[in-house]
Amino acid sequence: MWQRSACVGLLALALGYLCLLGPRPSPSILQHLSASLLGGLSRAGSLESRMVAAWQAAIVRPARGWGRVAVGVNACVDVVLSGVKLLEALGLKPGLGKNHDVLNSRQDLREAFTHFMEKGAAAERFFSDAESFHHIAQTASQHPGAQLYVGGNAALIGQKLAANPDLKILLCGPVGPKLHELLDDNVVVPPESMQERDEFHLILEYQAGEEWGQAKAPNANRFIFSHDLSNGALNMLEVFVSSLEEFQPDLVVLSGLHMMEGQSKEVRHRRLMEAVASISDIPTDIPIHLELASMTDQDFMSNIVHQQVFPLVNSIGLNEQELLFLTQSASGPHASLASWNGVPDVGAVSDILFWILKEHGKTADRASDLTRIHFHTLAYHILATVDGHWGNQVAAVAAGARAAGAQACATETIDTSRVFLKAPLEFVTSQIEAPSKISLNPDEPVVHWHREGISFHFTPVLVCKDPVRTVGLGDAISAEGLLYSEINLQ
Repeated sequence: MWQRSACVGLLALALGYLCLLGPRPSPSILQHLSASLLGGLSRAGSLESRMVAAWQAAIVRPARGWGRVAVGVNACVDVVLSGVKLLEALGLKPGLGKNHDVLNSRQDLREAFTHFMEKGAAAERFFSDAESFHHIAQTASQHPGAQLYVGGNAALIGQKLAANPDLKILLCGPVGPKLHELLDDNVVVPPESMQERDEFHLILEYQAGEEWGQAKAPNANRFIFSHDLSNGALNMLEVFVSSLEEFQPDLVVLSGLHMMEGQSKEVRHRRLMEAVASISDIPTDIPIHLELASMTDQDFMSNIVHQQVFPLVNSIGLNEQELLFLTQSASGPHASLASWNGVPDVGAVSDILFWILKEHGKTADRASDLTRIHFHTLAYHILATVDGHWGNQVAAVAAGARAAGAQACATETIDTSRVFLKAPLEFVTSQIEAPSKISLNPDEPVVHWHREGISFHFTPVLVCKDPVRTVGLGDAISAEGLLYSEINLQ
């Protein structure tokens, strides 16, 4: 598989033996051999640089690209800062940690933050007192060490797409003055989406070994909390759908369904049915991409999968945790797997993607529009498509992987000295059916296989050694994959 690398290695080995065991070569011979060795190394290049060069050659624009993209419906401002510094700015003193499912006061915030900091575990909580949260959010956003970012899946996808000057982006979501200021000028926000106050999500970070009182963090992580009612109720969904007639998009990107988990079961069920009715009103000649996010309620996920949302969309994007939760919720393949062990097995992932499209995707006998899934995990990405419906997927999956490596390191292009290959060099394409065994070639990093009318495009990711910011990485990957995809509506 690595013919060039092997040749270079053998040449180096031969040179070593010659110098060690044989008569001493003349300086001119040594100079010639060294030049040959260095030339071979230069031609071979690192795995990472060869993959980047191959991606560059593969990433071409589709024949028919998007011109206007409408994105909705969750949006917020992410305020990222040191958790300890915020709590000190609020006048809170160190104390014992205690878990709270809902935060009702500053004291609850201090106890919950300390509890999870001691464990080094990520957590997200709802803060119930609106006025108290508003004061905390003001303190956090005005703190000298705070960094404010566009937040919410829809806003992040819209922001990523807006970097392309040829695209016009409509964003519908709860957009306050600060978020509006942070958004790209290429993003259009309908007046009905504007609100007086921003929805702030406070992301309290702590570093490995950081101490506060008796608490010491075993590793770096974050504690997130908010008082976000607009996104939780999908308040802007109807505004979003009603805006489409005037905007006339070529593509609709929908996200935020996971935010409804904070509602009661009855409210959530009613709102989901209203959401399904609204999505059904979108003209069928406009493709819809649904971006999933972290969820904990299996019944809610099952409702989204079965006959409600999945049949209405053409494409979905998700990561390894969401994929495993989906198959567990809907009794799919490998549902007994409690969690992934390290890098998710490619064969198992492929089985679940195949099952989703076979059981819930478009067929001659099933009234479903679902024909595409963009799966992303840290080490690799897979695009699975029903044959005949999508084009340019080699470029799309490569573009998503390229975006992951660059954005995690906060560089314009991939810096091969700051990334490494984490994907398996060999894998099988299924753990259920007779699989093919595939060996990865860095000069052809996009691998294709086929299974009963469904095509799979796989590519590894060059993982950032020291990531700068990973929030919104999945949204950027999906946005880039969509940008290079071409749909064949039938």
